[in-house]
Amino acid sequence: MKKIKNIIFDYGNVIFEIDFKRAQTALIQLGITNIEDFFAHKSHHDIFNNFETAAISPAEFRAGIREASSNKEITDEQIDAAWNSLLIGVPANVHEVLLKVKEKYRTFLLSNNNEIHYNWIVDYLKREFDMPDNSSLFERAYYSQQMFLRKPHVEIFEQVLTENKLDPEETLFIDDSPQHLVGAKQAGMQTLLMTKHPKYLEEVLTEHQIL
Repeated sequence: MKKIKNIIFDYGNVIFEIDFKRAQTALIQLGITNIEDFFAHKSHHDIFNNFETAAISPAEFRAGIREASSNKEITDEQIDAAWNSLLIGVPANVHEVLLKVKEKYRTFLLSNNNEIHYNWIVDYLKREFDMPDNSSLFERAYYSQQMFLRKPHVEIFEQVLTENKLDPEETLFIDDSPQHLVGAKQAGMQTLLMTKHPKYLEEVLTEHQIL
């Protein structure tokens, strides 16, 4: 293994806490019945993949949720609230940890995201941290809906590596989803599975001698 010089971070449940169960409960309340097939951590309906790659618009996403629901009268606001219930927030001190890592490595963010979640997160960062977005924490932040690609496909990793002239063997990718690490490994990167709550990010990085 080459010495790590670059680190690419996932966002959800690595930096920013998310709760799939909360979103599942909220979607059930909207009239979604087959929730484990429709939306779960390891697999979900194609509507979510399409939204994360901007293949469909927010309006089309909401229409898809409405179509899948037994209640065709649910409003856009109800759908957005249910969808955003997934989002919890950034634990105390995690941003400071990322800035500490940035002093030692070239750091990047690579998130499967979508327009509705992204807008909520930007508002949250402004409100809670007086930050316009995540750009100050990394050399560059990448979001799937802006790249028209998503993890775990190898192409999204290769684009980040190519655009920033990164040696994949010197680049570590950290994610909480094992399936996403597969694409990173195919791109030749080192990987680390995040199995702890984001509030333990510094502890995890220290355990693996990154900090």
